[in-house]
Amino acid sequence: MVTIPILSLRAGESPRLRGEDKRHVARLAETDAPLPPILVDRRTMRVIDGMHRLMAASMRGQDTIDVEFFDGDPEEGFLRAVRANVTHGLPLSQADRRAATIRIVAAHPRLSDRTIAEITGLGARTVASIRRSTDSVPEVAARIGRDGKVRPLNHEEGRQRTAEFIASNPNASLREVARAAGVSPGTVRAVRKRLERGAEAESSESRSNGEAEKDAARLEPVAGEADAVTAAKFGAEVAKSPGVDHDVARYALEKLLRDPSLRHNEQGRRLLRLIQHTAAEAKDWLGSTEAVPPHCLAMITSLARHFSEIWLSLAEELDDRAAIADPWGVRPVDDPK
Repeated sequence: MVTIPILSLRAGESPRLRGEDKRHVARLAETDAPLPPILVDRRTMRVIDGMHRLMAASMRGQDTIDVEFFDGDPEEGFLRAVRANVTHGLPLSQADRRAATIRIVAAHPRLSDRTIAEITGLGARTVASIRRSTDSVPEVAARIGRDGKVRPLNHEEGRQRTAEFIASNPNASLREVARAAGVSPGTVRAVRKRLERGAEAESSESRSNGEAEKDAARLEPVAGEADAVTAAKFGAEVAKSPGVDHDVARYALEKLLRDPSLRHNEQGRRLLRLIQHTAAEAKDWLGSTEAVPPHCLAMITSLARHFSEIWLSLAEELDDRAAIADPWGVRPVDDPK
């Protein structure tokens, strides 16, 4: 655990479709008890678990917060976030957990239904139903169970692979065959016994994966499943702020120019001058496009895109800070009317 400045952190990808709960943040801010450390991605400094605690610390006026660092890929981080929010703190809603399940089955198709159910707090049948209804899930030959073991979905194919490997590697150990064929040692033992008896490796009594899928398809779809699919797609999209008209932008600029916290430091004054210069010139830019000669079009287009990307990066950086330092504050571009 380490203590770091709050403003060095960035909001992460929350499994909560509606974002953080203002009342829960207020309750945490009022408590005198120390809050557990939050979980942060070391590479990006984005919060994986603990946005409510981070916002509460900011509301208390804290400058620093205790964190534990996570080292891993974003999808593993999302798994940690979902699991943590199911077991402690403010629980995820049913819609949150369904949406998380849709993302997890797509990103981790080899995880078994029971494993995902344990992570999300849903039932295994619900996970299976969501898996069947999600088009983006790739097909896999085996899944990883809660015990970490890999088990084939089609047992007959697994037995066939086992028999073929044993035939070409008769001296291989039980565990070597199991690893190579992707089956359990128990399956290897059973196939080896059948082969010794001269029986076929495939068991006519076992059902094929296709038959099992047909049986599973007879289960009733879980209520609200379509809503969860829609919610997940909505949650995965990046929200785009609507454009600000000229009058509202001018009002925002006038408000900023009067703000002493910006006017009384050098970096703040530089930022204000830059915004003021851009605002003064921007209204004339569109009318000047016809003056650009053909041989300069590509160059000026490239420059315009380059500078717009710089402004966009600044806006995204400020958005990240606002999500932590002033999550429900009034934004300066609010309509003065």
